Amino acid sequence: MRLRVRRLGRVDYHRCWAAMREFSAERGVATDDELWVVEHDPVFTQGRGGKPEHVLAPGDIPVVPTDRGGQVTYHGPGQVVVYLLLDLNRLGLGPRELVRRVEQGVLDCLATLGIGAERRAGAPGVYVGAAKVASLGLRIRNGMSYHGVALNVDLELEPFSRINPCGYAGLAVTRLADLGVAVSCDAAAEALVAALARALHGGIAPEVLQGEPCLPPIAAET
Repeated sequence: MRLRVRRLGRVDYHRCWAAMREFSAERGVATDDELWVVEHDPVFTQGRGGKPEHVLAPGDIPVVPTDRGGQVTYHGPGQVVVYLLLDLNRLGLGPRELVRRVEQGVLDCLATLGIGAERRAGAPGVYVGAAKVASLGLRIRNGMSYHGVALNVDLELEPFSRINPCGYAGLAVTRLADLGVAVSCDAAAEALVAALARALHGGIAPEVLQGEPCLPPIAAET
């Protein structure tokens, strides 16, 4: 199996979301799966089932309703986001197994950095003690996934106090910098991509192709 990785840098959320939707809608049976590695400008994103009462005081940070699962979360500089554009039929994965494998990839990545982390039943994501270090939100349509996983490296945590993260009032959020790991976003992204690639393919590293460091063209901005 082949997996194409695009390192897109700092990307506007709306443009990236539009490109993901278009890529997923137009891909064919022979299209390579892709991982898009990005950072975003400060933005709150609200999942399809998101409740407005979980957005407490967003201030000057925009709130974007999206088509992923889950509740509200925050993205910003210093956080590594990996979008998972996968053909689940080809991988033989259902939604629950996909979530399990993505979480496993994050756990494996953190282990390489010397961090012991865990899952939490009924609350997708990865935790260190009581604090969430990585969040997960996906959309599956016609057997194709998009959206993905966000790992907190060295981002500003204050915006999480303006929401109930992932719909949980008072949920603690942490970052690698507060866990004693001094690592750049680029280095953390490399470790995360390698761990996700292996976990998504059942422990077998796929052939990894390097994609152009830019978004595929999209028909229109949204």
